[in-house]
Amino acid sequence: MAKGFASTGDTAEKKIAFDEIGRGLYAFTAEGDPNSGIIVGDDGVMVIDAQATPVMAREVIERVAMVTDKPIKYVLLSHYHAVRVLGASAYKDAEILASNATRDLIVERGRQDMDSEIGRFPRLFRAVESIPGLTWPTVTFPLQASVWLGSREVHIMHLGRGHTAGDVVAYVPDSNVVFSGDLVEYHSACYCGDAHFRDWPRTLDRLAQFDANALVPGRGAALAKPQQVREGIAMTRDFLATLFVSVSDCVGRGLSLKETFDETRRIMDPKFSGFAIYQHCMPFNVSRAYDEAKGIEHPVIWTAERDREMWAALQG
Repeated sequence: MAKGFASTGDTAEKKIAFDEIGRGLYAFTAEGDPNSGIIVGDDGVMVIDAQATPVMAREVIERVAMVTDKPIKYVLLSHYHAVRVLGASAYKDAEILASNATRDLIVERGRQDMDSEIGRFPRLFRAVESIPGLTWPTVTFPLQASVWLGSREVHIMHLGRGHTAGDVVAYVPDSNVVFSGDLVEYHSACYCGDAHFRDWPRTLDRLAQFDANALVPGRGAALAKPQQVREGIAMTRDFLATLFVSVSDCVGRGLSLKETFDETRRIMDPKFSGFAIYQHCMPFNVSRAYDEAKGIEHPVIWTAERDREMWAALQG
């Protein structure tokens, strides 16, 4: 292969930031690595996205302990990807919340995704041996649920398919703040290997209707002002549209997957190549977009073997 596989060569540790974006609301970010969100209520705490291993989750737990002595009662999984969920066992006695669709995806492809992601990005799975196995939610819901942290409501909603079929956002009405998971990225490439490209823009439309004061994206810095929130949503929309329009045009012209990949990179590189994890994401993104443009509705399961075969075919 002409280029190192996925992010196996990315070994540099990132600087962690822990920013308050509203009353008792925090963003745990790390220069384009996966984010976590924290909501402090009257009698407990909710963490959004658990991190990739129990050892890495402890970094979030330590930051929470710096701002409150209230217990972490809930961990919300914004979606099923291993890098978001496999650290959940570190949150002792917490309920693990997820949408019904996310649980279904764990049943269908959780083990394959775990092996795939660990192989793609070893740095994000520090102390991988500490993972006890797949993370299973203890509470699920079809489309929405409310969790009360004392008098503070956290409204959890599945606004539609996008990054995966099961994405949820957490909305805190008393501060008008949203935790979006990977539905929104900021100066980071969207990972689209399990995406629904035609649905994702409509889901962003619904998210934008909150007109949030602040938003924690899946990757990238916290968006602490309304204008930054709008910018982050627009940036995500632009990335997705540029990608899917390019791939769809190539499919319409009868180009092969490799030809489509090269043409899409030619179009996207000038605008997006500086985004975090761009090089990592693009082969997976183009492969999924190519499938959807050809009428394959349900994303094909990624396995460690398929990952490397696809990478060699497109990057070789």
